[in-house]
Amino acid sequence: MLNVPSQSFPAPSSQQRVNPSGQSGRNKVALKPGHSLMDWIRFSKSGKDLTGLRGRLIEVTQEELQKHHTRDDCWTCIRGMVYNITPYMDYHPGGEEELMKAAGIDGTDLFDQVHRWVNYESMLKECLVGRMATKVTTMIKAIIPPPPAVLAQPTSVDKDSRPRYDWFQTDVTVHMVVYTKRKISSSGCAIVDLQAGVLRLEVLLGKMSYMLHLRLADEVEGNISVHTAPSVGKIQVTIRKQTKEKWPSLGQPLEFHNTFLRKKDRAVYYRDCVLLSKTEVNHNTYVFRLQLPHGTVMNVPAGKHVYLKALIEDTEVVRPYTPVHPNLGVASNYSSKESELYLMIKVYPDGVFTQHLNNLHIGDHISVSGPEGTFSVRPLRDVTYLYLLAAGTGFTPMAHLIRLAIQEIDTIRKTKLLFFNQREEDILWRGELDELAANNERFQVEYVLSEPCQSWTGRKGRVDEPMLQDLLNRPEGSKCYVCVCGPTAFTELTIGLLKQQGFTDEELHAFQG
Repeated sequence: MLNVPSQSFPAPSSQQRVNPSGQSGRNKVALKPGHSLMDWIRFSKSGKDLTGLRGRLIEVTQEELQKHHTRDDCWTCIRGMVYNITPYMDYHPGGEEELMKAAGIDGTDLFDQVHRWVNYESMLKECLVGRMATKVTTMIKAIIPPPPAVLAQPTSVDKDSRPRYDWFQTDVTVHMVVYTKRKISSSGCAIVDLQAGVLRLEVLLGKMSYMLHLRLADEVEGNISVHTAPSVGKIQVTIRKQTKEKWPSLGQPLEFHNTFLRKKDRAVYYRDCVLLSKTEVNHNTYVFRLQLPHGTVMNVPAGKHVYLKALIEDTEVVRPYTPVHPNLGVASNYSSKESELYLMIKVYPDGVFTQHLNNLHIGDHISVSGPEGTFSVRPLRDVTYLYLLAAGTGFTPMAHLIRLAIQEIDTIRKTKLLFFNQREEDILWRGELDELAANNERFQVEYVLSEPCQSWTGRKGRVDEPMLQDLLNRPEGSKCYVCVCGPTAFTELTIGLLKQQGFTDEELHAFQG
């Protein structure tokens, strides 16, 4: 709920939007003319009273909040702050039904289930009614002061499974070692940010996040090296000192230092990146190459995405994008993988965020988060047949999975991509896909067009049961896994059809578009 008030994804004109006749899905609603994201931004800054309180901020009791639960008088609470979302109803791409789920109640959990990363404070700041009142139910609570704040760990975390860290030094280097106490991915699960003497090291372990956060004891150089021992779960970060001398300590602990929390309980952290280049892929899609800051080491694992954030007309707007490799199937050292990001992005004519990206110049800055997402490569380790079903730019997570399956997972005997688009010119990286299929017998690609030209000899139509029965086979004794990515309607329809064919939840993963 409370989705980003944005251009619906994909845009109504997008080749990604697959909506077969007679099929239903959680399509975003068609907004009325004049109700785009940019229209909302301008309306919210028009000076009109969007709270009904004439600029006053009030303290809202639970009883008061519950009174405002109708379409024409709708308040909700997010993280202790109350907003009048009535004026926003017609601007919400998810429709009023989604917003009404949080009418008159605390909508924090509902909000977090969809887009915890949205900067709702910026988007709804003109709708702010006030803060929820603190409720004291007994005299004892009023008399006894609260305990001092400490960096406590969740009680559900077994101490024996909790990561720990140590450090050691020489005259010229300082080394931090994290012992995760579990096997970890060789593709990298540590994100290091070193800025102005402050070190932030986050280790992603499934749904959990372990963090070190310190102001280092003395000045260091910006170059960082990260070495991982996947089988024993050890990560070592090495930094060079500017001055040859021993440190009395590693440094001063900062907020959330040495904490082990659920990933979703951490605030999204952004770093300032620079646009290095923009390369055309087809008539409306580009690869944007971004340079991470000096002092940052980050690798985005297969199946994960990042959030891009920009200030557009004084409002922070955030969008998720999946990094791709610069080369689809060519084995290479790709030495710059930890300092650069490649993002394949379709630019929509009426897309507020993509138009902003498209108007950036080389050298301009954009804020980028760390890796996000629920996908895990663990189920692929004993898979023999991997099927990837993508619509439009739903191809982007598949690009990384193709490389992973071909280069790193020898047990996968066949990787097959079913690529759905409207027209032939919409197909992304067709040359690279055809070349890979021609040179590697373990990879196969099938294109499906919903609006083909007369000369098209490939498959036509939209995803349906006969097509999947024809294209997806399950050889006896094989273990299959299917990944699906595209607009919501396409994904829901496809997942339903796959389940009808006998695929279980454990054999399916749906990337959320």
